[in-house]
Amino acid sequence: MMLKETLRDIVKSQRKNLEEIETGVIREKLDDIDLNLPFALVISGVRRCGKSTLLLQLIRKRKNFYYFNFEDPRTAAFDVDDFQKLNDVFVEENGKSDYYFFDEIQNAQKWELFVRQMLDKKMHFVLTGSNASLLSKELGTRLTGRHLRFELFPFSFREFLKLTKTKPGIDSFKSYLKKGGFPQYIKDKRNEILYELLNDIITRDIVIRYNLRNSKLVKEIAVYMSTNIGKEFSYRSLKETFGLGSVNTLISLISYFEDSYLFFTVPRFSYSLKKQIKNPKKIYAIDNGLSATNSASFSEDKGRMLENAVFLHLRRKYKNIFYFREKHECDFLVVEKNNIIAAIQVCYELNDDNKEREIKGLQEALENLNLKEGLILTFDQEDELSVVNKKITVMPVWKWLTS
Repeated sequence: MMLKETLRDIVKSQRKNLEEIETGVIREKLDDIDLNLPFALVISGVRRCGKSTLLLQLIRKRKNFYYFNFEDPRTAAFDVDDFQKLNDVFVEENGKSDYYFFDEIQNAQKWELFVRQMLDKKMHFVLTGSNASLLSKELGTRLTGRHLRFELFPFSFREFLKLTKTKPGIDSFKSYLKKGGFPQYIKDKRNEILYELLNDIITRDIVIRYNLRNSKLVKEIAVYMSTNIGKEFSYRSLKETFGLGSVNTLISLISYFEDSYLFFTVPRFSYSLKKQIKNPKKIYAIDNGLSATNSASFSEDKGRMLENAVFLHLRRKYKNIFYFREKHECDFLVVEKNNIIAAIQVCYELNDDNKEREIKGLQEALENLNLKEGLILTFDQEDELSVVNKKITVMPVWKWLTS
């Protein structure tokens, strides 16, 4: 529980800081968010990807608003009974408003009770949070049908170009492929930023939040996953690699990684849900720069860096992404509204040594799934192929990202 005057001091100082912060590069997600919708609008994403900046860009659309950042260390003692005091302070300091902007809301216990109460009074909320699981739990129990979620990722290639004031092309894409999309790292180019970011995610969003005892093991598995981006894994093989007694530990840990937006798992495509669950999955990372800096060898494999960049661009738009494997393999299938809308193969360079393998993997997926055309994405090649009445377009990833 907090004193009302302490809350007043925090509200006033946070408001002052808010006025001094620059809005930065306008995020592409900004146009997707309509503040007038009668829902709690939830922006979730990995730490330091720019959620607070996007929140600020939304705030600048309003003259009258309330703002509170629960990441502020002074709010450590905040509990559900303090929401009414906070609301009183808002009115006394800022006058009446229908718009609430709460940053890192997952740090406030039972926040959904206050939000639900105020939504019933026709108030508007924009909330940010760094943990998908915790947010989903509260949203599912108290705010079912009363919220919309927007996922924010580190900078896209287009946003990277705006921040660095460069033009799309091979040189700028090569830089993006290596650095990734975390704004602070792009600006300062200090590896320590990404070392500390990984430690923060592991410590605060995983170890402390889920009361885990062996933080060293958690980090070792995170580094292992970073080193094996784009590769298949099974829980059983991970259990043997790390000498663990049960696969349940790994199933939980991988779900924690996903909830904190550190990694994503991609299942092998099958019309059978049972087979999807049973088959090996592939792992992808939230950011090339973060994984390359914190892994043993990922930065040396340009093909997998390219594949990860393609995955992230797809994942920004689509939730249901699979890989295909029968006799051959196709990297990505995109499913929307139960329809397969795209089959995509990724290779750094299409040459005489790999051309047959890459084309056969894509061709097999097209034939099995009754698709007329497919896409091969490369670092810097452009072509158009016709294989057994299937059209295959070869395109540089940087052009695809900006098309």
